[in-house]
Amino acid sequence: MGLKTALYDTHVLLGAKIVDFGGWEMPLHYGSQIEEHHAVRRDAGMFDVSHMGVVDLRGDRVREFLRNLLANDVGRLKIPGKALYSCMLLPNGGVIDDLIVYFMSETWFRVVVNAGSRDKDLAWIRRHAAAFTVSVTERHDLAMMAVQGPNAREKTLPLLAPAQRTAARDLAPFCGAALDPWFIARTGYTGEDGFEIVLPAHDAAKTWNALRAQGIAPAGLGARDTLRLEAGMNLYGNDMDEDHHPLESGLAWTVAFEPGNRDFLGRQDLENLQRGVGHELVGLLLEERGVLRSHQKVLMSDTAANADDSTALLSGEVTSGTFSPTLNRSIALARVPRTTVSKVQVEIRGKLHTASIVKPPFVRYGKILIPV
Repeated sequence: MGLKTALYDTHVLLGAKIVDFGGWEMPLHYGSQIEEHHAVRRDAGMFDVSHMGVVDLRGDRVREFLRNLLANDVGRLKIPGKALYSCMLLPNGGVIDDLIVYFMSETWFRVVVNAGSRDKDLAWIRRHAAAFTVSVTERHDLAMMAVQGPNAREKTLPLLAPAQRTAARDLAPFCGAALDPWFIARTGYTGEDGFEIVLPAHDAAKTWNALRAQGIAPAGLGARDTLRLEAGMNLYGNDMDEDHHPLESGLAWTVAFEPGNRDFLGRQDLENLQRGVGHELVGLLLEERGVLRSHQKVLMSDTAANADDSTALLSGEVTSGTFSPTLNRSIALARVPRTTVSKVQVEIRGKLHTASIVKPPFVRYGKILIPV
C-alpha cells in the first residue's frame, strides 16, 4: 500500500481513479481529465498536493545556508512572504530537485519540495544544514491544496475571515502570507492565477468540501500534467534530473551567477558548462495526427554539417509530451542540440511526424501564446 494524504478518503468518496504517484496513492481524475483541465482554464479547479514536502528551515544563518544550497539567490528576498523558484544542484550541476522557497523571517524560511524526491531532498538539505546550525523540520502535520483558475481567488476568499480575506486579496504574485491557521501563497503549477494553501491536515477534508461548495471543481494528476505542460513548466524526472543541468533544461533564468562571490553548490561546474552548452529545451507542436510522449526520438538537420551532405542529422528526445485540450493539438518539451531549424521529425511508433519548434509557454492565463 502506498502513502496516503489527509484527503485520500475524500477522493475515494468522490469516485476518483487512484494511481500510484511517487509512492503516494493519488487521484488521476474524477471522471473526465479533459473537463477538469477546462475547469481550471475557464473557471476554477483544485488539486490535492499534500504529497509534496513542506519543510521549515530555522536558524540565525538560514539565509546564508540557502544562498549556498540553491542556484537561485535568496538574497533577493527582502519582503516577508516573498517566494523564489530555484533548483538544488549536485556539485556537477545536475538537478537534485526544483523547489519553491518562501522568506518568512530572517530566522525562518519555508521550502516546498517535490513528492518523488522528498526523501533525497531532505537528506541533502540536512547534510549541508548542519554546518550552518540550521534546523530542518518536515511538516507532517500539514496538508496542501492548490486552487487554480481565473476565478480561483475570488471563489476561495469567502472561506477566510474578513481581515484575512483582505490580506489574501492583496497578495502580489509569487508571494505568501501566514493567515492563521493557513499559509496561503499566490503560486501554482498550471499557468493560471490562484492560491496554494498549506493548512493543518485535520482541517483538509472540511476545507476541500467547503471549496467544492464554492463551485471549485476537484481535479487530478492528469489535468495537472496537461495544464503545466501547456504552461511550459518543467516536471522533475522528465525535463530535468540529476543527469541534466539547468542550462540545458530551459532553466538558465533560475541560476544567479551574480554576485560573483556567492559560492553556491554546483557553481564551478555550471560556469564551465555555460561556455559550451550543446543542448536546449524547446517546445514542439505536432503538425500531424498523433500524440507526443516522453522518450520519443527527435531528428533534425545538422545545419553545421557540410552543405552537400543532405543526410546529416542530429537527434534529441521528447522529455514531456501530451495532447493539449486547449490547443486541440499534441505538444511537447524536448531536449535537442542547439539549432536554427524550425521543423523537426519525431519518431512515433516507427514513423516520422513533422513538428514545429516553438517557444514555451504554449498557454498562459487562458491565452494561446503560439501560432496554431
